[in-house]
Amino acid sequence: MNKALVLVAGLATSLQVGAVTNEAVLKHYADLAYAKYGDSLATAKTLQNKIDTLLTKPTESNLAAARAAWVAARHPYQQTEAYRFGNAIVDDWEGKVNAWPLDEGLIDYTAASYGGESDENALYTANVIANKTLTVGGKTIDASQITKELLADTLHEIDEVEANVATGYHAIEFLLWGQDLNGTGPGAGVRPASDFDPANCSWGNCDRRAAYLKAATDLLVDDLQWMVDQWAEGGEARAAVTNGDAQKNLATIFTGMGSLSYGELAGERMKLGLLLHDPEEEHDCFSDNTHWSHFNDVLGIRNVYTGVYQRVDGSTLSGPSLSDLVAAKDAAVDKNLREHLDATLGEMQVLVDTAQAGEAYDQMIGEGNASGNAKVQAAIDALVAQTRAIEKAVDAMGLEAIAFEGSDSLDAPQTIN
Repeated sequence: MNKALVLVAGLATSLQVGAVTNEAVLKHYADLAYAKYGDSLATAKTLQNKIDTLLTKPTESNLAAARAAWVAARHPYQQTEAYRFGNAIVDDWEGKVNAWPLDEGLIDYTAASYGGESDENALYTANVIANKTLTVGGKTIDASQITKELLADTLHEIDEVEANVATGYHAIEFLLWGQDLNGTGPGAGVRPASDFDPANCSWGNCDRRAAYLKAATDLLVDDLQWMVDQWAEGGEARAAVTNGDAQKNLATIFTGMGSLSYGELAGERMKLGLLLHDPEEEHDCFSDNTHWSHFNDVLGIRNVYTGVYQRVDGSTLSGPSLSDLVAAKDAAVDKNLREHLDATLGEMQVLVDTAQAGEAYDQMIGEGNASGNAKVQAAIDALVAQTRAIEKAVDAMGLEAIAFEGSDSLDAPQTIN
């Protein structure tokens, strides 16, 4: 992703001629969703092609290309996360594609340091790639054929354990990188390409590992296609925000912005890991891509508020926005919120720059890393301040107060251990 292009594009606002209506803003909000999920689908299809190439010819260069495609696919998808929390259709679906953290021992082999059992998860080391049958609650599961249906309908969150993540970006990430065994030291996962080569298999079960990666990737494409359809003309998600009570639908947008900003990103994804100094709490923990995921979450919030989105092809989609509506009510409140959105993105840019200079996010949150900890805390503080500015915008719009998602790591840090 070109940093300069992102930052320049973000300075734009959706200038309109004449009064902007609630209905126009809601329609453009749906148009943005359709574009973002469309870009997510397109980049996932590129990932699918690169993985097919890897499985046909399992070389280190093809593995590197698949990893690069995975990172590229994350950029547009993370910008969709501001559509969570307020939109029930998105929330009910999101766990299929972006659930984390995951107990990777459900999927494949793990190092001895991972441990052999968990009090919370009977399938902590089930290793479906190595085992054609699993026993859960006294029942035997046939895993002889690794298919999309096995992953989605049987394994994902099996035994009602959320950490049994069998599908989505992070299952694919684990299969491409393997475990990151470096703790808060430098380095990401280092899975060899020979893990997918039946003729030169490094850890056994290469045919089943390849089948799992293929099924998970194909399933991701299917799931993203389904969500694109929901935001297309006549789609259920589009209808949910463009029909009915416009004030309620505007509150849906603010709910997504504020909940992602505060409880999800500032709290669960950032403050929790910082309090525990635990790399297992970083979002893209196998690939060390967390800095970009956090950056794109914030960029996505700003996209939604300003009505401006830079597509993966370099074009810009802009239109009537919440910013226009808030500015018409109280220009100072709108200016304050836009300044906070820019400031938060600036703090996330610091994390990106630090990672690109060689210090990954899991190192930044490491115990004793005063400089890295301070950078992460500054980004958290900016997110919290940004959330307060979002609340002021809600008030300026005359909407009922919205209870954004919270987080114990922010609201009751003394309970975290």
